[in-house]
Amino acid sequence: MKESRQLQDVCINTIRFLSADGVQQANSGHPGLPMGTAPMAYTIWTRHLHHNPANPRWANRDRFILSGGHGSMLLYSLLHLTGYDVTLEDIKNFRQWGSITPGHPEYGITPGVETTTGPLGQGFANGVGMAIAEAHLAKIFNRPGFEIINHYVYAIVTDGDLMEGVASEAASLAGHLRLGKLIYLYDDNRISIEGSTDITFSEDRGKRFEAYGWHVQTVDDGLDVDAIDRAIQTARQDPRPSLIMVRNIIGYGLPTRAGTPKAHGEPPGEAELNGAKERLGWQVEPRFLIPEEALAFFRQAVTSGAALEKEWQNQLDAYRVEYPELAEGLVRRLEGKLLQGWANDLPVFPADAKGLATRASSGKVLNALAGRLPELIGGSADLAPSNNTWMNDMAAFSATTPEGRNIHFGVREHGMASAVNGMAYHGGVIPFGATFMVFSDYLRPAVRLSALSHLGSIWVFTHDSIGVGEDGPTHQPVEHLAALRSIPNLVTLRPADANEVCEAWKIAIENRHRPTALVLSRQALPTLDRTIHAPAEGVRKGAYTLADLGDGTPKIILMASGSEVHLIIQAAKRLESRGIPVRIVSFPSWELFAGQDETYRNSVLLPQVEARLAVEAGITQGWHRWVGTRGRVIGLDRYGASAPAAIVFEKLGFSVENIEQTALEILQ
Repeated sequence: MKESRQLQDVCINTIRFLSADGVQQANSGHPGLPMGTAPMAYTIWTRHLHHNPANPRWANRDRFILSGGHGSMLLYSLLHLTGYDVTLEDIKNFRQWGSITPGHPEYGITPGVETTTGPLGQGFANGVGMAIAEAHLAKIFNRPGFEIINHYVYAIVTDGDLMEGVASEAASLAGHLRLGKLIYLYDDNRISIEGSTDITFSEDRGKRFEAYGWHVQTVDDGLDVDAIDRAIQTARQDPRPSLIMVRNIIGYGLPTRAGTPKAHGEPPGEAELNGAKERLGWQVEPRFLIPEEALAFFRQAVTSGAALEKEWQNQLDAYRVEYPELAEGLVRRLEGKLLQGWANDLPVFPADAKGLATRASSGKVLNALAGRLPELIGGSADLAPSNNTWMNDMAAFSATTPEGRNIHFGVREHGMASAVNGMAYHGGVIPFGATFMVFSDYLRPAVRLSALSHLGSIWVFTHDSIGVGEDGPTHQPVEHLAALRSIPNLVTLRPADANEVCEAWKIAIENRHRPTALVLSRQALPTLDRTIHAPAEGVRKGAYTLADLGDGTPKIILMASGSEVHLIIQAAKRLESRGIPVRIVSFPSWELFAGQDETYRNSVLLPQVEARLAVEAGITQGWHRWVGTRGRVIGLDRYGASAPAAIVFEKLGFSVENIEQTALEILQ
């Protein structure tokens, strides 16, 4: 039964003022969005959103994204009111140390938060990835009479979201793929921090999204719940992604700040907040007032959510009887469990002096994994032939073939990465995205958020150094390894040969709560003879001793990652011929090595051996942690040059001769 208009107003004002009270008490935050969008949020959450507050991870729930994450109190208020494990005390502790109500929503911190938002445009693009995952799983697992996977992605997006390039990339992709389960409500309040959006944002947003292939509607009055409701119902019937442009007033109700930039990002102040309450017929005191009738209405979500999940569970039980193998596969994937024996029969590469580019061996490993892990899905930013990220004999994901596992992301690096994160948030798939290493800059914000959110996203970066050669310094990554290594919780792996690549991929697949970056070469690298060198399993430790040459304790330790490992092996042989005992260390991952205990680290980097030399075709920043005060680094604290790769390496000091000479200088 539809609620009365009076109850509706009470509920909407409860959202407004619970949010505003939270901001005021914290003396920090953004009251404007919650106060302006409360009717939109109310409509989504009470009339459309299928969810279960008792089980925020229910697989077939609708997803709600607050892309304008600065308005986080709106989401926290909704979570508390509808019965999630977010208490009133948590609301009162908004933005405080140790609270589960941080300044911007953080995935894994607050029950019911689907994605980490705040950086504008990210939530918008995450939703596109969620819709890809939903469409993919639905096509694979649904059968007549069994809509086991069938849910929507709702979002509140802002002017700022729509200005960001990542949202444009993602919107273009979503329209192309006809992701009809996307329904985004646009908070069209026409205010930014610097003033009216007219000063920067004058295009026709509706026509822009129509050009992307979206279904666009307009609601002229953001207070009209029934009009918003009708627009959502219409959107659900359209096969295209939907943008509903809702004309709102930022900070609605504030006596002097409503509709102005002052409503955006600072507490309203006692007088202004009290004035808003009086204008909207709300009690000034007590703070954090939740009328009993409003709470009772919102808390119906607990009962209805439990019923929705139970109905789904009953359907799943019947599905198990009718389609036992499909059901087993679906449940396994939704639980994030890997198939037993998934790593069996992966390629073992024989010793080969000519070898393979690690991007090529990565392609072979990826295809072997794809045959054992049906949940593996992803693609490249229009570089699949170069990145070697195409899964052979498998379809491309499209509007007509959503079962496909190869995704053509187009030249949309940032949108790709944020969509990959969205797929990881959604679950049921293991997503990856690929591009050239130098373009990791274009998607770095999404990589950072994958690490912050503890997602198992896999990043494949090829053409990893000055080995790119003739394309020159615009395409030769120099500072990019250091940049990736600086991201907390990201595992960066730069393997030295094909067998190290295989181990790196296994690590990436196993890291379901930590992202992994695979850094791979354009040029061929020798495949090491593992009867002479230590097994490639040492990659799991981050760094390992490949070999000790000469008699007795090493006098010097040579260490490197990726393609430069082969240079230090040759240099070590020359030093051995001079009667100098040498240790050779392959160092594919600083993060994994730093995570080992001191005993292991000391067993590789012998404390008594202070003569150390690191070699890597990138900036030297950070390597001194491993080489110590007596050690040296041969790196590249400049940009590269356009020439054949071998010449670039030689001219810039990455030669066996220079490594040998530098080692001798250290030993003097």
